[in-house]
Amino acid sequence: MAIVVLVLWLFTAGAGFYLLVTSNLGRARPAATTPAAEPSVAPAEAATVPATPAASAAQPAASVAAPASKREMRRAVRDRFDPPSLTAAKNAPAVPGLRSMLEFAHPAFAIVGLGFWLGFTLVHDRGLGWIAFGLVTATVCLGLTWYTANTRAARREGPPESEPAPAFRTRLVLLHGSAATVTFALAALTALVLSR
Repeated sequence: MAIVVLVLWLFTAGAGFYLLVTSNLGRARPAATTPAAEPSVAPAEAATVPATPAASAAQPAASVAAPASKREMRRAVRDRFDPPSLTAAKNAPAVPGLRSMLEFAHPAFAIVGLGFWLGFTLVHDRGLGWIAFGLVTATVCLGLTWYTANTRAARREGPPESEPAPAFRTRLVLLHGSAATVTFALAALTALVLSR
C-alpha cells in the first residue's frame, strides 16, 4: 500500500510540475519599472543667467528648499550606475506576496514530504510515515490556499499595468487536485493501518 501511495505521489508531483510549466507564471510578473536616471539639475541652474533681478531673487529661495546630506549625495552618485534589475531588487519588498510564497512553499512541502514517504516505504518506520502525512496535509492546505488566491486574483480587475493573474489549464488543475486528494486519503489510510 505504501508503494501505491509513493507512485501516486510521484504522479501528483509530475502533474503539478507540468501544470507549473504550462502556466503563465514565468511571464506573469513583469519587471518593476524603474524611473530613469534624472540628470543633475544643479549644473544647468548655474549655467543659466537670470534675465531680471526679480527672477534672481526668486531663484535662491527655490534652491534652498531641501539640501541633501553628504550620505544621500554619495548614494545618489553610486546608484546612478545601477542596472534596472538591481534598482528593481532594491525597491522590492523584503517579504514576498502571498502568491509568491505559496508558489514556493506548496512544491517545497510536497517534495520534502515525498522524501519522508520514500523513507517510510523503504524502512516502515512509523515516525517517518506520520511526518510524511503531516507534510502532505500541509501541502494540501497550501495548495488550496494557492488555488483560492489565484482564483481571486483572476476575478479582480486592476489597472492594465498591474500584475496579470496566473492562468492554469482547468483539466490539469482537476487532475492534480484529484490525484492529491487520493494521495492524501491513501497516505492517511496507510499511516493508520501500519501504525497498529
